[in-house]
Amino acid sequence: MDFDIPTDLTAYLAELDEFIEAQIAPLERENDNIRFFDHRREDARTDWDRSGLPNREWEALLAEAKRRADAAGHYRYAFPAEYGGRDGTNLGMAVIREHLAAKGLGLHCDLQNEHMIVGNNVGLMLMLSYGSPEQQAEWVDKLAAGRAGFAFGITEPAHGSDATFMETTAVRDGEDWIISGEKTWNTGVHVASHDLIFARTSGKPGDADGITAFLTPVTAAGFRVDEYLWTFNMPTDHAHITLADVRVPASAVFGGEGRGLQVVQHFFNENRIRQAASSLGAAQYCINESVTYALARKPFGKSLASNQAVQFPLVELQTQCEMLRALIHKTAWLMDRDGPFSVSDKVSMCNYWANRLCCEAADRAMQVHGGLGYSRHKPFEHIYRHHRRYRITEGAEEIQMRRVAGYLFGFMHQRAPKGVTES
Repeated sequence: MDFDIPTDLTAYLAELDEFIEAQIAPLERENDNIRFFDHRREDARTDWDRSGLPNREWEALLAEAKRRADAAGHYRYAFPAEYGGRDGTNLGMAVIREHLAAKGLGLHCDLQNEHMIVGNNVGLMLMLSYGSPEQQAEWVDKLAAGRAGFAFGITEPAHGSDATFMETTAVRDGEDWIISGEKTWNTGVHVASHDLIFARTSGKPGDADGITAFLTPVTAAGFRVDEYLWTFNMPTDHAHITLADVRVPASAVFGGEGRGLQVVQHFFNENRIRQAASSLGAAQYCINESVTYALARKPFGKSLASNQAVQFPLVELQTQCEMLRALIHKTAWLMDRDGPFSVSDKVSMCNYWANRLCCEAADRAMQVHGGLGYSRHKPFEHIYRHHRRYRITEGAEEIQMRRVAGYLFGFMHQRAPKGVTES
């Protein structure tokens, strides 16, 4: 067994570092752009007078960073070569995302907005896997360049973890569909032209089949944004929306009638292993910063690092990082070899543990740094507040554990959903 990162991937990490130093770091320092990353970050990023949405200058800065990354050939790393990418692998994405997150907050990587100079464009991934030829013709180029995207309308006010009980429905009316219901935590609706709405079209509550995805224009009659929900980490782009008899054509069906849940499952598995890698990187950053500070800080005439009360908690966190890294790499490698539905149990293990570990590492970093660590002059509170979200939004950790138990005890099986062919 060879646990070394492939040499071409190691070389690519160095290439990314050079690009960051040459083009992204200078942009971060221009025109007081550092306000989006220093102690002023939450206030600078948030338009408090516009429902708490991201400040337009902040989003414009992120867009410029992505434009530069795309021009340099980095943004599309994970995309197929025919769409300007490098045919990047899941293992490659896991290694890259950890590497960038471990550098700390910066314009190269800001996970609050799912921003990274190497794009995690799951919308494109889904479009290539499930879009009709007409949908692909309309969307692929825009998605690949990051010029457009669609939101995901999955969660409902009364139904979060169990999507099979969704109350949003869609019924046929001639050649069209009429969608009615509510969705919440619709991230990114404020800039999206479409919302991928999941609605029950047949069957009964609890059935896995009978849920259909619809690419729904946010300008459609009856589509209403009720509010943006303010969160632990601001700004917010998480909308509560209502669909009041929204009419869409048959061409809006995405992934086939009744097969919407399969689209969700595919998205979850590939996105969650990448998100776990980012949480691991952020946790490693917190540990690294704590070690550096403990060596330099010398209260009572000796460094903090000489105290076992400081050493041992960081030792335990570092040990967990090493074990998790091995599992993430193995899981991503197996996903590349056998497909995204072959390692569902391991994806859940990686995800819930990485998110919990990141929160623990950020909390410990605050403790090691004392009052400074609690302040916004260090990024630990921001890391904690952001990654605490993932213990819920990437599938609550209790649901992830339940999922692992399902495979462990034979209640669930590692296979692609009906009708899905794994590449």
